[in-house]
Amino acid sequence: MLALNRLLIAKMTANAYFRFYAELNEFLARGFRHRLVCRTCPDEATVKHMIEAFGVPHTEVELILINGESVDFSSRIRNGDHVSVYPSFGLLDISPVLMLPSRPLRGDRFVADSHLGRLAKQLRMLGFDALYRSSYDDQEIVRISVDEGRIVLSRDRNLLMHKAIVRGCYLHAGSTDEQVLEVLARLDLSRSICPFTRCLRCNGLLNDVDKDAVAYRVPERSRQFYQRFFECTDCKNIYWEGSHLARMRTRIGQIIEAAQKGRPA
Repeated sequence: MLALNRLLIAKMTANAYFRFYAELNEFLARGFRHRLVCRTCPDEATVKHMIEAFGVPHTEVELILINGESVDFSSRIRNGDHVSVYPSFGLLDISPVLMLPSRPLRGDRFVADSHLGRLAKQLRMLGFDALYRSSYDDQEIVRISVDEGRIVLSRDRNLLMHKAIVRGCYLHAGSTDEQVLEVLARLDLSRSICPFTRCLRCNGLLNDVDKDAVAYRVPERSRQFYQRFFECTDCKNIYWEGSHLARMRTRIGQIIEAAQKGRPA
């Protein structure tokens, strides 16, 4: 009976060898980094299941090779397989060898999880479409991402492992300043910055409005000194070119300079 049990267990599992490359190693336990790792896999386990069992969200993977052949996430692991897992290749086009769904991480429309309010505000300041509410739960974020085709920004690996999320960006940086630069670099957005076009409060677009039309909603001192005013198309908040705008311009200049040099702002 013992021999039969061992035979059944052997048939139900497969020993495969995994190797993760570049920044994907940051998701791994230290003993698994930058080396070939043997892992026992359940019978009929998919490569997606095994990659995420290592702690790597599927949103961070662009290329998977099994025994040198490009595969998709649904491929089954067989005994003795060698699995190589690669992150995004950035601007390098590897589409001719890809078996994963075509989902280039490009664009400037985001939904940020409930812990990234400061990042969302900074992205709005730069002119990017960044939805955020502190009340968003994981299911709401998944729904928005799927329905609106938005890139999920998160430091929650479990959220990015949700099977319905196709486009996501795990933020390795802890500080808001570094997170902004991480998003700009990974999505190549430095040249797409368009400041002061979105409402910092709600993400709506800003339109020029006649000073007289909003004068009753603006402090008297601001009416005296400033001529240009903007109104959010969604929440109707009013903005004008006060001293805060000069500070924001300085901050944006620092971000652009840091992005060009590849260092924290």
